[in-house]
Amino acid sequence: MFENILQFGLLGFGKMGKIRHQTLNKMEQCAVQIIYEFNDNIATPETLKRINSAEELIASNDIDAVVISVPNYLIKPYVIASLEAGKHVFCEKPPGMNLPEVLAMKKAMEKSGCKLMFGFNHRHHQSIIKAKDVVDSGRFGEILWMRGRYGKSVPEDFFEDWRSQKKLAGGGIFLDQGIHMLDLFMHLVGKFDDVKSFVSNLYWKGDVEDNVFALFKNNKGQVASLHSTMTQWRHLFSLEIFLEHGYIALNGLKTSSNSYGEEKLTLAMNRTEAPAATWTDEEQHTFSTDDSWERELTIFRDAILEDRPIDTCGVEDAIQLMEMVDKVYSQ
Repeated sequence: MFENILQFGLLGFGKMGKIRHQTLNKMEQCAVQIIYEFNDNIATPETLKRINSAEELIASNDIDAVVISVPNYLIKPYVIASLEAGKHVFCEKPPGMNLPEVLAMKKAMEKSGCKLMFGFNHRHHQSIIKAKDVVDSGRFGEILWMRGRYGKSVPEDFFEDWRSQKKLAGGGIFLDQGIHMLDLFMHLVGKFDDVKSFVSNLYWKGDVEDNVFALFKNNKGQVASLHSTMTQWRHLFSLEIFLEHGYIALNGLKTSSNSYGEEKLTLAMNRTEAPAATWTDEEQHTFSTDDSWERELTIFRDAILEDRPIDTCGVEDAIQLMEMVDKVYSQ
């Protein structure tokens, strides 16, 4: 249907749906036409046609692609239905609630010939792009190990939300937030082969976990340590990468809420002689703007218009990621 302009429909207009709408409105060769939001209390722009059901949106001949921003239990059926209707799909993370769901989506994608991309937005932040470039350059040698901490405090009304119910969410803080950190680990070193984890719920004692402590190891011996938590009582994002000849440390993550502060990336060569713990020779980078939303949707748009594979955050990345997620939850 499209002639160099992609027509989009939005399934869901909560926080992420609004961000995607704002982003697409700024992009060339993209136009949002229709929207479905099941919550009548959420207002939608008058410029968009609001329709009565997800099924009506998916079946519409007025759109080429669907952006899916819905509770986790609806991801698999909406993605598959959209693909079967011949629509390209951009879907927020997680890629379903478990590995079998992703595999079912892959099957539908292959049968349809359409594109499928997942919103692992953190890969597209300027600080992560810089860190990946440094790693790939070989400047500091090979990665030895990584440590990631990602957490927040949640209010008591969190437990009135679908995210607090396992049958609707599939998991707790790890599937909701920690999965981003795991995706960054795999973005940097590839797939892991071994997983050790502790999943706990000592404080909130709800239906989903409030902490995950996990270790991931690949066949090269590289180890990544992850702590995903909602009992931290403050928002914190920290990714540390230790290499043969130096280290990379990222603290903070620029988000729409500014809960995590600016992205501050530190680079330094290693020091094995005293005084090892002086920091005057560190190289500092601060990233104060966030253009990650447009970066990732540009990848999706261009893959469709140029008919080429999704080269990042596609279904194969999702499969490897969910293999690790299922292993974490199975221990």
